[in-house]
Amino acid sequence: MTPHATTIPNTLTIAGVDPSGGAGVLADIKTMSALGAYGTAVIAALTAQNTHAVTGICPVPPEFVAAQIDTLFGDVRIDAVKIGMLGQQAVTRTVAERLARWKPAHLVLDPVMVAKSGDHLLERAAVNELRESLLPLATILTPNLPEAGVLLGSSPVDNLKDMRRVAERLRRLLNDTGERWVFLKGGHLPGNSTIDVLHDGDRLIELPGERIDTPNTHGTGCTLSAALAALLPQTGSVPEAARLAKAYLVAAIARSGELQVGTGHGPVQHFHAWWPAPN
Repeated sequence: MTPHATTIPNTLTIAGVDPSGGAGVLADIKTMSALGAYGTAVIAALTAQNTHAVTGICPVPPEFVAAQIDTLFGDVRIDAVKIGMLGQQAVTRTVAERLARWKPAHLVLDPVMVAKSGDHLLERAAVNELRESLLPLATILTPNLPEAGVLLGSSPVDNLKDMRRVAERLRRLLNDTGERWVFLKGGHLPGNSTIDVLHDGDRLIELPGERIDTPNTHGTGCTLSAALAALLPQTGSVPEAARLAKAYLVAAIARSGELQVGTGHGPVQHFHAWWPAPN
């Protein structure tokens, strides 16, 4: 269940398009809709993609990304922004510049670097741009363990003790003005545990979980960050939004077998609370 909101929040995803609908903008809009938010989108990149592979990427010109952002913010109240795949350094810089101007109340940054298939989605030069330009703007940063390693220039960690240390290091990359959090995802930990670590520089909160035996994990990072964007304006609390977002994702993964989309890493069931289970 989502929290009751006196006003339906307007949320924005700035990301790429996955034609299969499991990740990117299409997954984000599904998630936001399922969690009681009105979803809007700015397209940062196009992909040729299915449940097996990314076979092509077509960047959107930075000037047009800027035009999308400015035109939208000029008319629509945006209560939270989620950033996903940006692809290029120039697009990353442009998004940072436009959001620094418009100053959304909540900014969820999912540093999308590699697809579930293993295909790279972010230029190497764009990593530094993301670190320098976008991280300081983020309300909450949501890397998985390999992405955290790239952001810190170190090898990915594989245990909870080191995750706590990594979360502290990542938090130091964020702006110290206002409430800023790191949501470090533990899905790459060995074994059945999928503990996530939430840290604001003072509090360190562990969100426990158990691995679900399914191949349908395409777009889980996109779905989690979009859920956070939908829930932050409704809860006003990062820890509460994080708990609700994780619970939503776990249920979406658990019900993913109801869908029949592709033969590779399938999508999660974004509308598990709305669609009846097949007989």
